[in-house]
Amino acid sequence: MQTETILETHHLIKEFKGFVAVNGVSLKVKKGHIHALIGPNGAGKTTCFNLLTKFLTPNSGRIVFNGLDITQESSPQIARKGIIRSFQISAIFPKLSVLENVRIALQRSAGMSYHFWKPQSSLYHLHERAFELLEQVDLLAFAQTIGAELPYGRKRALEIATTLAMDPQLMLLDEPTQGMGLEDVARVTNLIKKVSAHRTILMVEHNMKVVASIADCISVLQRGQIIAEGSYTDVSQNPLVLDAYMGRADAQLEGAAHA
Repeated sequence: MQTETILETHHLIKEFKGFVAVNGVSLKVKKGHIHALIGPNGAGKTTCFNLLTKFLTPNSGRIVFNGLDITQESSPQIARKGIIRSFQISAIFPKLSVLENVRIALQRSAGMSYHFWKPQSSLYHLHERAFELLEQVDLLAFAQTIGAELPYGRKRALEIATTLAMDPQLMLLDEPTQGMGLEDVARVTNLIKKVSAHRTILMVEHNMKVVASIADCISVLQRGQIIAEGSYTDVSQNPLVLDAYMGRADAQLEGAAHA
């Protein structure tokens, strides 16, 4: 039985004053898969993410989520449908505790974002779910830690927890291991694999070892166009992909393939 498609794009185009950043991109993301979007710097990966989450509006093309055309919908409407995104730069509340960060995300999910006049005790019923999420991302021991005091890799884990609090059907992760040391990369990679159960993940990632170890399908962008798609083994041996990385990443691609 063929796996159901959760997200499709049809010939997406985005231009900026004559520069075509995304040029006819057609994606199919399968439900329950980890789908990676890779490519050299400036290939159009983050622009694609911005189009999917409506931070940008395409010049032409269509975006279909769960069979519904969402091309003209706003970012809040997209989020309410279950497409939730993280960013390259960690986006947590640095002066709040880890528990409070997750609780705020749960408040939004429960429609309680603007209940500022209510006592804090009215939010305690959210703690059970918050602790479940923290346990899921291995942050239970850090529940009372202030966000700014977390190590960088743990901040990324907290961001994933707040994303999970929104109960996403599709998680978009933008460079989840960027700037991390080896230990944190391994931890976050395992975490992404763990939370992918019963969810779909579309991720932009530069670390080829991460992509090789967890991606079910990979789309390779160059100059705003998809030049290859398939398993890691397939795309890492594709001459167009090797050319796109100009030799400098060939060793990285090959090394990751045999790691």
